[in-house]
Amino acid sequence: MKALKIAGGVLALVVALAGVGVVTAWAPDRAPETLTARWAQAPSQFVAVDGMQVHLRDEGPREDPQPIVLLHGTSASLHTWDGWVAALKDKRRVIRVDMPGFGLTGPTPDGQYTLPVYTHFVVAVMDRLGVKQAVIAGNSFGGNIAWKTAVDYPDRVSKLVLVDAAGYAYQSKSIPLAFKLAQIPALRPVMSKLLPRRMIESSVSNVYGDPSKITPELIDRYYELTLRAGNRDALVQRFVQSKSGESEDQIKTITKPTLIIWGGQDHLIPPDNADKFQRDIQGSRLAVFDALGHVPHEEDPASTVAAVLTFLDQH
Repeated sequence: MKALKIAGGVLALVVALAGVGVVTAWAPDRAPETLTARWAQAPSQFVAVDGMQVHLRDEGPREDPQPIVLLHGTSASLHTWDGWVAALKDKRRVIRVDMPGFGLTGPTPDGQYTLPVYTHFVVAVMDRLGVKQAVIAGNSFGGNIAWKTAVDYPDRVSKLVLVDAAGYAYQSKSIPLAFKLAQIPALRPVMSKLLPRRMIESSVSNVYGDPSKITPELIDRYYELTLRAGNRDALVQRFVQSKSGESEDQIKTITKPTLIIWGGQDHLIPPDNADKFQRDIQGSRLAVFDALGHVPHEEDPASTVAAVLTFLDQH
């Protein structure tokens, strides 16, 4: 079975390379300073946390007693929350961060990407910014980190917003090609030097309910930040060290007010996972957006953040 998986991954990579040519697919790591001019414009800042120079944006009124912390998913970046931040920052302090192994933050110093490493990181960022307690919102793997932070550090979390969150063991209907290849260790030497832009385009299209909404700049962002030095190796380790479902028995212990948002066209983490979260988190609320995919906050920020505003107003 393992040999078949590797063979399938190799075949997928060969097909991708055949479509674009090896020359155009050649993509060695890029130093972070070559990416900051485009992807770390104001109000971006870099803050020392856990031995890393962490890329984050901290916007909105400083006096907000309950800031909102936004955690992106696998292979994404803080930019995925642009639409939500635009709607929230006039009245709420909003903090978003490139998680370790992704975006401009890049890899951890020790190569560790377990869930406890990530929950400690979230609290360390809050400490660095002087935030005692926050609303934590996360998408996909970021959602997994969000609810696990509420479990590990309950006094630091006031409310949760889970957006197509990981947490349960699940069977995907469709997995982005880039994720498939990253989970095949035998391809690691090749993938560290080759990255067809078309592969990233295919992977992003896979998580949108309506791929026509995807712009060239959006693909540029995912593509260029994937090339940040160390991110591709970190992605491999993230899949090895943090597996969905490993702590799902803890979800029932969550008592924080929780809003669950899901895209009805999510083929990566199917919508029945939303029902499981609502069942296991007492008093939680569920908002399903039938036409949206795995990243509904990015695909339709206006509609999804409206549900968040209602939730926050009612709590």
